[in-house]
Amino acid sequence: MQTESESEDYVEQRRQWTQEQNRLKGQLLLHDDFPWKLSPPLSDPHQPLCLVGGVDLSFCKHDLTVGCGALVVLNINTMNVIYEDFAVTHLRMPYIPGFLAFRESPVLLALLEKLSRKHVDMYPQVLMVDGNGILHPRGFGLASHLGVLANIPTIGVAKNLYHVDGLCRQDLRMGHDITDASTPLVGNSGQVLGMALRSHPDCTKPIFVSVGHRISLGTAVSVVQKCCKYRIPEPVRQADIRSRKQIKVTSAVPSIRVTFDEHASP
Repeated sequence: MQTESESEDYVEQRRQWTQEQNRLKGQLLLHDDFPWKLSPPLSDPHQPLCLVGGVDLSFCKHDLTVGCGALVVLNINTMNVIYEDFAVTHLRMPYIPGFLAFRESPVLLALLEKLSRKHVDMYPQVLMVDGNGILHPRGFGLASHLGVLANIPTIGVAKNLYHVDGLCRQDLRMGHDITDASTPLVGNSGQVLGMALRSHPDCTKPIFVSVGHRISLGTAVSVVQKCCKYRIPEPVRQADIRSRKQIKVTSAVPSIRVTFDEHASP
């Protein structure tokens, strides 16, 4: 049971984080802002999209304050992972719904910063995030948060629908056939917050794609579709698989779990 002091701290934390989200949201770009194209013709001066990143975080089953962040980079033409890195850390921030970015973004930003220093030639042209972008109570989820702070085009890819602005899965089914290839997610405000996407012909469950930063919804959906071998686009899927594997290794050795801060793959 929360004490009065703890309750006041909780309210103050939410207030500060809301203020910071609103400040960062002022830098958000919801249109294409990059020099590449998905498949430019030979006569087009734009460079083709080649490097697509994915990030995810997995948690220790025995201690939910211990998490493993994973960053992978794939060649979009082959779907092969050409770079992977991990960071295992104690997450000091509490989880508060709607403020996931303040808990998870520091470790993911550190992985991106490390890649930019050591292997800039492998730095992703666009980053897929296991989470939401503008499909969020304040229009600024983890994908948007990472995109603004790292100044990289980002796409939010969620397995479950975030019920915001009047959106709910039941109404989505009533208004559209959710088994269609794609269904726009239009809130009560009239804003298109994302797309319910049946990403693979064999999948009946949609994923929910939203703009993170520096990309339009149409382009975001096209990139996601190009990366789907299964229901979850490969960059996010590989980040999830590899972070889970790494956290199991870390959890199996308690001494490493306590002292280990970062691991980089060769």
